[in-house]
Amino acid sequence: MSIEKHLAERAGSVCEACASGDNLTPYTLDYSPDTTANCAVLLCKTCLDQVDGEVAIDINHWRCLGDSMWSQTPAVQVFIYRMLGRLSTESWAQDLAEMMYLEDDVRKWAESGMIENDEPTLDINGVALKAGDSVNIVKDLDVKGAGFTAKRGTPVRNIGLCDNPLHIEGRVNGQRIVIIAAYTKKM
Repeated sequence: MSIEKHLAERAGSVCEACASGDNLTPYTLDYSPDTTANCAVLLCKTCLDQVDGEVAIDINHWRCLGDSMWSQTPAVQVFIYRMLGRLSTESWAQDLAEMMYLEDDVRKWAESGMIENDEPTLDINGVALKAGDSVNIVKDLDVKGAGFTAKRGTPVRNIGLCDNPLHIEGRVNGQRIVIIAAYTKKM
């Protein structure tokens, strides 16, 4: 049986990420132990284009991972774990990643394909920050495009990390903004 047929049968002919039935294509996961259907997932064109970088990631599209993360198929679990890692600046994705359970061998496979940033994000005192931490702003910051100033001492809870280790994301005055990490202090 071909990989595509095996995946279609396993997935019920729907995308294993978002459950769409349109334009399905097998996607082999990087760092897989072999090249069988057990190391691939069936994705629709919308998901595949975003995973491959053909189009920008539509964050709202990936909220579907909240349903598909409960799959018992290791390849699907690996794919979802990696996607949640790519979306880790979103608080809902952090929550899903914390709820997700993977067997030790599946977690090792999932983490082997994730991009690691070797450079830590540091606050003003050189303390390493991680997603979900809370910080205080240590100086008044003009927020460009938002029309307000983030005042010194403002708490920012449940921060997200950015691709750039010099920046963090957080919610200030009800808006999600990017903040230079060196202008914050971990609480």
